[in-house]
Amino acid sequence: MIEVEQLTKRYGSTTAVRDLSFTVRPGHVTGFLGPNGAGKTTTLRMLLGLVEPSGGTAMVSGRSFRRHPRGLRHVGALLDAHDVHGGLSARAHLQALARSNRIPKGRVDEVLAEVGLTGSAARRRVRTFSLGMKQRLGIAVALLGDPPVLMFDEPLNGLDPEGVLWVRGLFRRLAYEGRTVFVSSHLMSEMENTADELIVIGRGELIAAESLVQFAARGTAPTVTVRSPDAGALAVVLAAEGAVVTPYDEVALKVDGLDAVRVGELAHQHRVPLWELATRTASLETAFMELTADSVEYVAGEPR
Repeated sequence: MIEVEQLTKRYGSTTAVRDLSFTVRPGHVTGFLGPNGAGKTTTLRMLLGLVEPSGGTAMVSGRSFRRHPRGLRHVGALLDAHDVHGGLSARAHLQALARSNRIPKGRVDEVLAEVGLTGSAARRRVRTFSLGMKQRLGIAVALLGDPPVLMFDEPLNGLDPEGVLWVRGLFRRLAYEGRTVFVSSHLMSEMENTADELIVIGRGELIAAESLVQFAARGTAPTVTVRSPDAGALAVVLAAEGAVVTPYDEVALKVDGLDAVRVGELAHQHRVPLWELATRTASLETAFMELTADSVEYVAGEPR
């Protein structure tokens, strides 16, 4: 289990994570979702003891990561697929980690087979790997200690379609085995096909912590789109009726709180001509974009 309580990280005048609290339970694939710059990587690095929090706590299985001896047996993580010595082979890299964490040698070949890096691929120097192969090696590192808790930061980057399907299946199997699987992404489309639960943040603050089904319900409420050459006058009429009206542009409006029939009746009563009147259901991606619309990216070089 992962437990974050009022976690905060400041870099000078920039607050990367602010009073963040959530729990990630075993037996599920939990997506950690937010725009680029939302604070996801900074949060993961605090969970792994790589960054010292300015406040709050980040616990894994009831204690801070630094208090776990031989960390790979307790937590497996992929943060940066490029963070490997390019002169080593995939097997040599894993063998070194196995020795330092007192993991049996046979486990190295097991995880290489698990991620599809066998034969000549296992002997190749990492500097010759594509991004997708480095991602597979990073996943092998995370699996090496057979840990109960796994964290992955943007693990689908660089993978081909076959690799994406493989990773999704792997995560679901790990969760089915009762492990805690925490996967970050800035793309709702990835999490829609991967996660059971979601933690959504923006500007380092919690926006939502709920199941994918609950989050999807945010995108199912129908809205009315209406276009009129006199959109301003129509907006006033609809707002007086209690609708929430959001302009798309000079002639198009998004209307919440009234159905299309009532919008049409009001337009007719007030003699406002209509060019379009339609009911639309927002997609899950749209729901995510609207929920995180106020989130901003940090400038280049500052924390994620």
